[in-house]
Amino acid sequence: MCEVGAQVRALRLAAGVSGGKVAAASGVSASMLSRIERGLVSPSVDTLYRIARGLNVPISRFFGDQPGRTDFSHVPAGRGVQVDRVGAVANYRYDLIGHILSGNLFVEPYLVTLLPGAEPYVTFQHPGLKFLYLLSGEVSYRYGTKVVQLKVGGSLLFDATALHGIEAVEVQPVSYLSVVFTLRG
Repeated sequence: MCEVGAQVRALRLAAGVSGGKVAAASGVSASMLSRIERGLVSPSVDTLYRIARGLNVPISRFFGDQPGRTDFSHVPAGRGVQVDRVGAVANYRYDLIGHILSGNLFVEPYLVTLLPGAEPYVTFQHPGLKFLYLLSGEVSYRYGTKVVQLKVGGSLLFDATALHGIEAVEVQPVSYLSVVFTLRG
């Protein structure tokens, strides 16, 4: 039950509320809430239900595996790893700026920079979902049969199994955040 208590505490801290406020909102004494959070007692289902109501979360949140998660990625500014991608397009620079493999979800965020001489390329295709956020420049971006104009601050989220890529560079320099989400079997 320590894990349930740790999850109760984590949710309370994430909500930014004191133990006293949660106790009052849930009808559980502050000392009981403290003992639950420290793993000293095993609360009843009714007590957990009342605490969940006091935190405004479903009771199932107390039984997640979040406390056991250790996936974490921190990349200081300017310290991404330049990656030579298999089949990479000439003059597209990829800097890997994080990496998470959490259960079956694989997440790869890249800072992509089009170097001088980079040509449009519209036949990227790979498994997963892709999120793009344009940081500089302007481009026409193709996704299947659709073409959208992307300006700074514009974003796209799509199934990457369809053909996609930059159809035209309108304003240089071009850089964008590209995050690929893939389920692994």
